[in-house]
Amino acid sequence: MTDCPDTLFSAVRAYFERVFTMKSVLITGASRGIGAACARRFADAGWNVLAGYCSHAERAGELAEKAGTSGGRIVPFFCDVREPASIRRFVAKAIYEFGGIDAAILNAGVSRDVPLFSETEEGFDGVMAVNAKGVYFSAQAAAKEMTAGGSIVTVSSMWGVAGAAGESAYSASKAAVIGMTKAFAGELATAHIRVNAIAPGVIDTEMNACYGREAMDDLKARTPLGRLGTPEDVASLAFFLCSEEASFITGQIIGCDGGFLL
Repeated sequence: MTDCPDTLFSAVRAYFERVFTMKSVLITGASRGIGAACARRFADAGWNVLAGYCSHAERAGELAEKAGTSGGRIVPFFCDVREPASIRRFVAKAIYEFGGIDAAILNAGVSRDVPLFSETEEGFDGVMAVNAKGVYFSAQAAAKEMTAGGSIVTVSSMWGVAGAAGESAYSASKAAVIGMTKAFAGELATAHIRVNAIAPGVIDTEMNACYGREAMDDLKARTPLGRLGTPEDVASLAFFLCSEEASFITGQIIGCDGGFLL
């Protein structure tokens, strides 16, 4: 019986040593779609994951419950990227739970399919608040706490590269992400933090379901590889960009679009 306290202490110490030596990533917009796929990909590889959500709390909880058995852990936490204070609490939670931040996937975003002459100031400000302002202040907060050798991956869109007729506000917000990514990469290089953007094409997610099956089939037919992208396609690229294999890649905008913009 006298050995029980020492045994318990050793077990607790071993647990915290394991948690605090594992790599950790924070992901915004992680309750569904690309963000959820990223959370699963990193957890399956043994990373600790702080999964940010603004809505769909129950899905974030389910994601944590179904985390892989490879040692990675998914911790859901509320984060409204429109509010810098909420972002700072999100980053603080990562430090509290994992002891540090090795990577950040800035994925939270909203779509907006509104033509130029129908756009409103409120609608424009709303999409920019999430897609542009949210990325800016998420990068700021994460970079302040990130370890040397860390990686930030932003999620833009092929429409941020090429522009989409009828979606000018959305295209502008995603083009802003590209500009920020390049600026961040130059500014954070001296801190040995890499910053890259992924520009997904037509990905089969709930967010794109608003276009309807006929429109999605048309976009699929226009994709040279002949299929829609999956959230897992983007998650695999995000994981690569945060790995040592990508240690000499920064400031890049990498398409994941099946050749749509060829």
